[in-house]
Amino acid sequence: MPNTPTRIFVADDVSESGLQPLRAAGFMVEKRIGLSFDELREALADCDGLVVRSETKVTSALMDQVPTLRVVGRAGVGVDNIDVPAATARGIVVMNAPDGNTITTAEHTIALLVSLARNVPQANGSLKSGKWERKRFIGVELQGKTLGIVGLGRIGRGVASRARGLGMNIVAFDPFVAPEQARDMEIEALPLDDVFARADFLTVHTPLTAETRGIIGAAAFAKMKQGVRIVNCARGGLVDEQALLDAISSGVVAGAALDVFAQEPPPADHPLLALEQVIATPHLGASTTEAQEGVAFTVAEQMRDYLLSGALRGAVNVPALGAKELNALQPYINLAESLGRFQAQLVDSGVREVRLEFAGEIVDFDAAPVTRSFLAGLLRDVSARVNLVNAFLIAEERGIAVTTAYLRSGSDAVPAIQSRVVTNSGEQTLAGTVFGYGARAREGRITEINGFHIEATPHGHMLVMRNRDVPGVIGRVGSILGERSVNISHFHLGRRERGGEAMAVIEVDARIDKDTLAELRSLDEVISAREIELV
Repeated sequence: MPNTPTRIFVADDVSESGLQPLRAAGFMVEKRIGLSFDELREALADCDGLVVRSETKVTSALMDQVPTLRVVGRAGVGVDNIDVPAATARGIVVMNAPDGNTITTAEHTIALLVSLARNVPQANGSLKSGKWERKRFIGVELQGKTLGIVGLGRIGRGVASRARGLGMNIVAFDPFVAPEQARDMEIEALPLDDVFARADFLTVHTPLTAETRGIIGAAAFAKMKQGVRIVNCARGGLVDEQALLDAISSGVVAGAALDVFAQEPPPADHPLLALEQVIATPHLGASTTEAQEGVAFTVAEQMRDYLLSGALRGAVNVPALGAKELNALQPYINLAESLGRFQAQLVDSGVREVRLEFAGEIVDFDAAPVTRSFLAGLLRDVSARVNLVNAFLIAEERGIAVTTAYLRSGSDAVPAIQSRVVTNSGEQTLAGTVFGYGARAREGRITEINGFHIEATPHGHMLVMRNRDVPGVIGRVGSILGERSVNISHFHLGRRERGGEAMAVIEVDARIDKDTLAELRSLDEVISAREIELV
């Protein structure tokens, strides 16, 4: 019986030249776009691979109809249109091209920056309407001005490099970039509020997360100098659009250039679109011929290599593990991600080193997936492209040294995972272990925070508080939370010695707002209070 050829279906308008690696490998490649769900399901019959951009939705229902599907390739950066957990559960590898739009988005940011400074679109429109209004469109020079950058990933760094060529001074905020790294790039690393205060122009290049949504909002505008100009080519929602409208109306913001919106396309009556001070483009950051060909070629090469040899590059979901390994390691993988996310919210300066120590049954396996999971949790809000496969690479890009050790000990008192995160200002330790055996649920717990022994389940919303060990603190904290309608579900306490310092991990049912945190921190007995969110 002859071998069945490998079949690849292309469902979106992907660059034809970018598909060449698949055709050259002898695969059968069929491209049809704009199909309905039923048409796509029929077209995918017996297919091994599917290539999409952002239009086609790869849902669990679709994957259920294509049992032969082994890999989905997204010719672009995000995978929002692909149900990645469902793909992982079905053994389908999901790939993307995370670096394909770095140059083109950086260039578009600079294009908007220059257009904003010199009123290029407004002047063009005026001239084409038959007017000659030279005095109306007097701009400002970029040379000698200060560009503030929020987020120094690949795109942020690309913008900085190009802006330096325009003679601009660069200040930036990124808690995961060490000051010496920034200096090497001729960038002055500053706290976020200082970047807001110093910037003549401000551009944002972070992923959109619960923490970064609205990061450029009313509170940020209140810290900026009069006449600042704002650029957003990253994600809609990073800039609070109502707050931006108010800041332009009040004169704090002289102008804004937006490539992305919270709702896309934005409604025709969007108030920002009616302002002459606002330049808008329809999400063109990645829209160049070179970028579209590049992401298609990258994904095609990755899919070809996986289907021919099993090699994995650019995967965004967990590589397959054997059944025995998966059963043993999955609780530790889950715990490690929670510990990493917890650590990310404990640190307050650039991470320089991560040290992980493993003990117990985990030492009988290769703990690399557990290490990746910790790093993915630690860096989750730093890079939109971090995942279990590329966590080591992103840590390396950030200059973070990662070391692991295995401790063979028969003592149950030794935690399964001990993490130590070294920052520019000190270090944080966090440990956890897994409870339950056999058919019982195996649940991860935190067992130590910075030397305080505490047993807490890492999930939901938590308040981590250090205080002086004196009578009445717990009562006052409980009263403040109660007055603010914050319900406590669990209260965990730990101390090193009587009358010294104590630590509390308080699990609550909802987020704790900034005013409540400020009131807690104002208590004389409270040394620090920090919200941790693991939802």
